[in-house]
Amino acid sequence: MTLKDSLSPMRTATFRWFFVGRAASLLGNAMAPIALAFAVLDLTGKASDLGLVLAARSIPMAGLMLLGGVIADRFSRSQVLVLSHVGAAITQGAVAVLLISGSAELWMLIGLESANGILVAFSFPALLGAIPQVTDRSHLQQANALLAFARNAAFIVGPSIAGLLVVTVGSGWAVGYDAVSFLLAAYCMGRLRLPAMAREATTSMVHDLRVGWSEFTSRTWVWIVVAAFGGMNMILGAVWFTLGPAIARDTVGEGNWGLVLSAEAAGFFVMSLVLLRVSLRFPLRAGMISVATLGIPMAMLGLEPQAMPLVAAAFVAGAGMELFGIGWQTALQEHVPGEVLSRVASYDALGSIVALPIGQILAGPLALLLGTREVVIAGAIGYVGLGLSTLLSRSVRNLGRVVEPEPVSARPTAAASV
Repeated sequence: MTLKDSLSPMRTATFRWFFVGRAASLLGNAMAPIALAFAVLDLTGKASDLGLVLAARSIPMAGLMLLGGVIADRFSRSQVLVLSHVGAAITQGAVAVLLISGSAELWMLIGLESANGILVAFSFPALLGAIPQVTDRSHLQQANALLAFARNAAFIVGPSIAGLLVVTVGSGWAVGYDAVSFLLAAYCMGRLRLPAMAREATTSMVHDLRVGWSEFTSRTWVWIVVAAFGGMNMILGAVWFTLGPAIARDTVGEGNWGLVLSAEAAGFFVMSLVLLRVSLRFPLRAGMISVATLGIPMAMLGLEPQAMPLVAAAFVAGAGMELFGIGWQTALQEHVPGEVLSRVASYDALGSIVALPIGQILAGPLALLLGTREVVIAGAIGYVGLGLSTLLSRSVRNLGRVVEPEPVSARPTAAASV
């Protein structure tokens, strides 16, 4: 595939607007958690209070994700994105004003971040569902790779920018940039002018949820992979996110653990570039094999971790996780009808969001009961086993790309180029 073909989605004005909007908001989102963390710690000095603020955002996000999928399939996704991004700009702008003025209190931040989590629950399904509407179906992998590139670049440079702002002008200004980025994203999404998907005129929300569930469960490859990732993300939350830093502190050191996480991010970044040029013939077959590579650095943590081998393994694992992510999104967008795509994506996202904190909660008690290294090694084996077991299903391993684009009932009006 040539470089020109790799960038083919950029030839469409609507995708360019979508890409610019996503890139802006992604950079803001990469900066905001760092700024917010230091703001809460400066305000109260308690890590537990930071946990309350983070939970205030994640709980409503998980609780309303299914409703967000219904709304994204019922109405114009560009309108949903404009409203949700404007709302996010207001909530983050209020947080910024409170922090800059020095009048912030913990309960205020909890309330505003809870509102922000509600808005994310509506924007996430709309974002994923909009991608097939802003680019040709034959270019979906390249579109997802370009968006992944923007995300990875943002999360490489964003935390550094946020840290610089925190130590120079204060955390409020970093959160303020997040608010501005949402406004820019809202303007870009407003340029898309995506019509609502074709649907039955008079149906209830409950009916729409049932239809989404039916579409989700009727595709064997979808529910098998999501079910596997329920367990895999639980292990990820326990082993990699919770026990990993504790083991690293006592072995390779905090600094080297930072290198490990940076290498993982670099793997994500490199794979997003690779998949601009290399087409996945069987995206789930390649994706499930690749994502299982995270079991390697997990197992290394449970044995005798050494810094540089762990860094190398984390790079490979990051690349594998990105390959799965792009392959999975492309598979959903190609094989799930556009009018139910956001609902199917919301069921998928709900499983991922719920599983991670469960693993994080169980990690400590299991480590005390069975031993930290034992839990980590068992988790690594379970992670690999769950990932590769999905390939026992023919529907997973043989799911191919859609060669002929399906008719799209909601094609956007062309907007001026950027």
